[in-house]
Amino acid sequence: MKIKEIFAQKKKVLSFELFPPKRDGNLEALFQTVQQLKQMNPDYISITYGAGGSTRDMTYDIAVRLKESGILPLVHFTCVGHSRFEIKELLNKLKTAGIENLLALRGDPPKGETAFVPAADGFRYADQLVQFIRSEGYDFCLGVAGYPEGHTEATSKEDDLQNLKRKVQSGGDFVVTQLFFDNQDYFQFVQKVRAMGVSVPIQPGIWILTDYVQIEKICHLSGAKYPNALKEKVEPIKSDKDLVARAGVEYAIEQCEDLLRNGAPGVHFYVMNKSQFVQQVVEGLRAKGIVFE
Repeated sequence: MKIKEIFAQKKKVLSFELFPPKRDGNLEALFQTVQQLKQMNPDYISITYGAGGSTRDMTYDIAVRLKESGILPLVHFTCVGHSRFEIKELLNKLKTAGIENLLALRGDPPKGETAFVPAADGFRYADQLVQFIRSEGYDFCLGVAGYPEGHTEATSKEDDLQNLKRKVQSGGDFVVTQLFFDNQDYFQFVQKVRAMGVSVPIQPGIWILTDYVQIEKICHLSGAKYPNALKEKVEPIKSDKDLVARAGVEYAIEQCEDLLRNGAPGVHFYVMNKSQFVQQVVEGLRAKGIVFE
């Protein structure tokens, strides 16, 4: 099934993101997490693609296994290190395996490199990748990334919005956003995107703060700000890991409730390959009368 069809059928879409394990072939722990996530009836699960395409084969293997487990996979698909010919080979491989949904991304540079350099006969930007996939006649459902606070490499938020518009005009079917903690950033982002004539679903991406030492790193990598509302919950208890996790879950429940009651077409959780905390958030939402339907 194509994810754009799910958005057309449901008011609230639930999805999770996983990343391939660092050690080759060590998938059993990951799929224990998958079985726990499956109990929450997600509409799809996305699988990331390592920096520089480093987990390409494992990402493919995980997607196939998810499909065999009755879970709809969304495969991250990047430009990094691939020529047009190699991209076509990969697309054909995914199509043959029955994969229907891709998240088309530029991707991160290989480990140790700070600047993105396109491969020979490759692409520099995600909109070029989307355009190529469409021009070659593939009928994948294509998701693209959106950045409520602006991409960290964008010259301005306005330029970044234009980049998103190009991705959708080139053939993107829905948008999954980078994580954020202040819902006003999401709502303002959606308003600006709609004013540009972009009408595809924009699913907010949510990261649950469960470990204080991660907050600085995650904000640095994503470009997300650490808002006062979250600081006030976390800073007084930052030395107590259990209390931080509880506060992070409570904040995520409040954040998701606000999003879902005010028009967001669902939520996409960056679960960090752990099911415990996202399960608490989903249960907390259900206790407030919010179900994913």
